[in-house]
Amino acid sequence: MENDWIRLDKVSLVRNRKTILEAIQWSVSPGDHWVVMGANGSGKTTLLQLLAGYLWPTRGNITVLGERFGHTDLRTLRKKIGWVGSFLQIQVPPSERPVDFIVSGKFASIGIFEQPAEDDYRHAYQVACRLRVDKILQSPYGVLSQGEKQRLLIARALMHNPQLVILDEPCAGLDLAAREQLLQILQDLGSSANSPTLIYVTHHLEEIVPIFTHTLLLKDGKILAQGTNEDILRSSLLQEAFGLAMEVVKDKGRYWAHIQADAVAKAFPREG
Repeated sequence: MENDWIRLDKVSLVRNRKTILEAIQWSVSPGDHWVVMGANGSGKTTLLQLLAGYLWPTRGNITVLGERFGHTDLRTLRKKIGWVGSFLQIQVPPSERPVDFIVSGKFASIGIFEQPAEDDYRHAYQVACRLRVDKILQSPYGVLSQGEKQRLLIARALMHNPQLVILDEPCAGLDLAAREQLLQILQDLGSSANSPTLIYVTHHLEEIVPIFTHTLLLKDGKILAQGTNEDILRSSLLQEAFGLAMEVVKDKGRYWAHIQADAVAKAFPREG
């Protein structure tokens, strides 16, 4: 449809004769925030790489932010997309100032190789305040906590006012307090006026805060189900996706999976 902000039409990806994604049919309307969920190896990160134009589909058509692949300059399109992934962290020198790391998001680089304007640093400070990292902007990157680094990644992604932000397991490695702080920040971000479209990838049900209203559920490179959270985040579907018996409950806008010890024993019996 013409008003689809993101659309994948029968998209498949094959590498070394192995099908990674198969016949993905998915559309995202402007203003909707989605979760992409599935077990490890289900194709989540590959799907993100397709959305950002880092991979090209073997079959099918992709439209992102109203621009169809093959009919647009992907380098220009990527400037409208913010990416939050842990792979960026390992590229940051320990001595890097967080304020410079945020500003580098304008240039889509690790490190600054162009001369930023004073307005760039003012904007970086405003974004840092929004992400609650304004108190650490002069500290060496290497001394920061994992939670602070994750919030800096999001600040960097927002530096160029993207229309789409892709969050690839942003809570990985965070303790409970840091996770909840980050999730609250994402809730506030997604609720704000002129928020970018958020695509959040996870395999943890409890990370889905209320701002995310739709879920795409993957299994073995195929879509198992997609739709509103009420339709998708159900015990039967999640049991099929993860191969583990569970009871899904909703409490105060958040979803939680209750797994019994005997269910784990049955799903993963000991050898011998």
